[in-house]
Amino acid sequence: MTDQTQDPSPRRRRAPLAITIAVVAVLVIAFFAFAGVYADWLWYDQLGFLPVLTTEWITRIVLFLIGFVAMALPIWGAIQIAYRTRPVYAKLNSQLDRYQEVFEPLRRLAMYGIPVVLGIFGGVTAQSNWQGVLMWLNRTPFGEADPQFGFDLGFYVFDLPFWRGVIGFTSAVLLLATLLVAATNYLYGAIRISGREVIVAKAARIQLAIMAGLYLLVQAVSIWFDQYATLTQTGDLITGAAYTDVHAVIPGRQILAGIAAIVALAFFLTAIMGRWRLPVIGTVLLVISALIIGTLYPWVVQRFQVVPSEPQLEREYVQRNIDGTREAYGVADLEEIPYDAKTVAEPGALRADAETTASIRLMDPQIISPAFQQLQQFRQYYQFENDLDVDRYTIDGQSQDTIVAVRDLDLSNLGDAQSWVNTHIVYTHGYGLVAAAGNQRQSNGQPVFLQSGIPQAGSLGDFEPRVYFGESSPDYSIVGAPEGTEAVELDYPSSGGGDDQAQQTTTFSGEGGPTLGNVFTKLVYALKFQSEQILLSDAVNDESQILYDRDPIERVQKVAPYLTTDSDAYPSVVDGRIVWIVDAYTTTDQYPYSRQLSMSETISDSQGVAPALAFDEVNYIRNSVKATVDAYDGSVKLYAWDDEDPLLKTWQKVFPTSIQPLSEMSGDLMAHVRYPEDLFKMQRAILGRYHVDQAGPFYAREDAWTTPDDPTASTAESTLQPPYYLTMQMPGQETPSYSIYSTFIPEEASDGSSRNVLRGYLAVDSDAGSADGERADGYGKLRLLTLPEEDNIPGPGQVQNTFDSDPVVGDQLNILQQGQSQVINGNLLTLPVGGGLLYVQPVYVQSSGGTAFPLLQKVLVAFGDDIAFEDTLDEALNVLFGGESGAAAGDNEVDPTTPPADGGTGDGSTGDGGTDVPKTELQTLLDQAQVAIQAKADALAAGDFAAYGEADDQLNQIVQQLVELSE
Repeated sequence: MTDQTQDPSPRRRRAPLAITIAVVAVLVIAFFAFAGVYADWLWYDQLGFLPVLTTEWITRIVLFLIGFVAMALPIWGAIQIAYRTRPVYAKLNSQLDRYQEVFEPLRRLAMYGIPVVLGIFGGVTAQSNWQGVLMWLNRTPFGEADPQFGFDLGFYVFDLPFWRGVIGFTSAVLLLATLLVAATNYLYGAIRISGREVIVAKAARIQLAIMAGLYLLVQAVSIWFDQYATLTQTGDLITGAAYTDVHAVIPGRQILAGIAAIVALAFFLTAIMGRWRLPVIGTVLLVISALIIGTLYPWVVQRFQVVPSEPQLEREYVQRNIDGTREAYGVADLEEIPYDAKTVAEPGALRADAETTASIRLMDPQIISPAFQQLQQFRQYYQFENDLDVDRYTIDGQSQDTIVAVRDLDLSNLGDAQSWVNTHIVYTHGYGLVAAAGNQRQSNGQPVFLQSGIPQAGSLGDFEPRVYFGESSPDYSIVGAPEGTEAVELDYPSSGGGDDQAQQTTTFSGEGGPTLGNVFTKLVYALKFQSEQILLSDAVNDESQILYDRDPIERVQKVAPYLTTDSDAYPSVVDGRIVWIVDAYTTTDQYPYSRQLSMSETISDSQGVAPALAFDEVNYIRNSVKATVDAYDGSVKLYAWDDEDPLLKTWQKVFPTSIQPLSEMSGDLMAHVRYPEDLFKMQRAILGRYHVDQAGPFYAREDAWTTPDDPTASTAESTLQPPYYLTMQMPGQETPSYSIYSTFIPEEASDGSSRNVLRGYLAVDSDAGSADGERADGYGKLRLLTLPEEDNIPGPGQVQNTFDSDPVVGDQLNILQQGQSQVINGNLLTLPVGGGLLYVQPVYVQSSGGTAFPLLQKVLVAFGDDIAFEDTLDEALNVLFGGESGAAAGDNEVDPTTPPADGGTGDGSTGDGGTDVPKTELQTLLDQAQVAIQAKADALAAGDFAAYGEADDQLNQIVQQLVELSE
């Protein structure tokens, strides 16, 4: 008896402990979840986009609740009705008796748990479509009707996806409820199988018949809506309803919808009359009708009516597809210009294209990044992106194409100094924007820097040089301090030497992130970034701010989740600040009669490869928003660039305070926006076939084009040639303008063969002007030069092959490759000048040693079948055009020197003006000395004493030159 009274005691003592542990665990998990939510709240609130977050949250929560109730309540009610109307004295077989014995203790849990679990799934499914629901609630008409049903196009973009989603959800609810009702009735004997006979109790019959009727009624509505979906479905020939769809599929679905409604009525009658024969026969007839009307009849029409006369029968629908696609991708207003290109290089041929010739870009932004790094990096913890950007500035009243990059941080090169304080408190920002003239070079092949150095100096004026928000910024930095506190953030290294005492420091003074003003906020971010130092470090004070999510594209994506961002953000100096300019698009895949493209695959070229799996099909795109991200404080501004876009109007109703009007854009910002590259890639992919705007030739694929592969790409797989930004004058333009262009060659044949001859040249005016809040009239104008089919103008691949196989060029390249040097071919540019097409390719030489960068040493040019290979573009053009081209290139004042034996090494100079030696000679030598000193330090750290001795000799030579200069 004593033992029995003592046994429960340990259990009673353990129970409160287990409950306490469970409660603490739940509270810890809840706080972790709350920390993430609260951190998001602080981030959006500081940035001024809190309504975006709260609108998304509220919409998701409401939709989750609606989805939960819409799924759980009907299923719970159906199960309850089935259970409460079960036969009380039903005769069950032994197997069902055993099932009931097992199920009965869990009955209450199952009857409530199953609806709750399914309701959660329903809520999650519903809330995931929050954008589609908001678009439907705030939909904006397109103002254009579809050619088949006459509905406004907005019906297909907003209404149809919403209602099909509602119908699909309702079908799922009814199907699950019907199955569970049937299972419940079977378990409790309302449905019994006796030999070949199925006995259904009256209550079960009524409930099942009504639910089956409701399900079929919903299916009738679904089939009816499916006829509209044919306008956005992709078939064998086109996207949209073709002849068979219009004459067989659509009428068939209308008939099937009617049959399904009649069968649903038969089920309702069964609930009253009690006989299953009529709905069973109706269901069988529905299945047979679906096979005959929905499948067999369209096949017969296609096979025996359409195929024999396809060009005639499909003409109307192919034309619909052409018109819809061209409108959806913004190429309907394309101006086609017949261009009978000359192939003979005549003296003075470039005289009429003097401005275009002077602006031809020699600096390849995909190649010269190592030159920026060697000449402008200055410290190992700085870096430049591998792919630089192209921009333009007005300098001394003249527009100048430039290669630009920000000097960002690279904390991985701190080595052993990567302490928490250094990586998050001291090294917080990059410094400066470096710009080089696109059409110029120095005599030794180095870039001509228009803006360079630390501190900044050059032709771009005074601006805030600090880059707290960049493409390579640390994951988070803690900045800011009370006034009068000693600055701890490294601003930039002082010139000369490496004395730590000489480093310049600063304190962030903007509003760039949430404030860590109390212990609770510190704890939240310590959990978010899993770093206790945020909570414990003395370097974190009441004025500290935490900067994170610093990539410009990521910031735009977070504040505008309804937009698709361009893959490339580029920096510009605008109104005294470095800002990142990001293009953003509104897209849909529901535009009627428009061809669908995978965006990631379409924009893939030699500059970037698409991911292996891409589910981003679109068939409508507009560059509706221009966004800027301030590199200093991270502030984001969104401007309505296409205020006529119905999708943008819809989202402006949802987020009325997020997007500013075009009128708020400054003239300085307007001068730096450009036609977006990803949009242009989508349009050129479409125009490969859809430049043909008549159904007959389109159907016959008489003139299908494709973008040529990049002849300079080093990858084993074929990659498309990217489009290039240039300042040029297209036929039909009165003056040169900043543009982006691409070329076309004939589409590859079915046997894989192709002809690399030019068939088209596409360019778009990318200059938006420089007036406050006013876009230039010519911006976005697409022009397509079409070349005669009988002319075999060499394409990029043929021209590159000619360059590579020419014996004279080969001999000179062999000379350049002597020693440890390698030759790098730059981008192969194509320009419509001189009445024909001029090809220009810079040729760089680079040492194969460790400290090396490319130097521009030669330029290849071609016009027709003639080529030239000279030290400068100006010389090459004169040789190509019979001794006098008629125009001066940007490097016409350069007197080339013999290239160094080692190609390009770290002995460079810098510049910041538009002449051959932009800085004073003294400053140039000082910059060279600084590079040599850094090279020595790097070599010593690496234990490379040969490189150390080389850099030391180089430094001694520079010092000697400085001495001579001082004399």
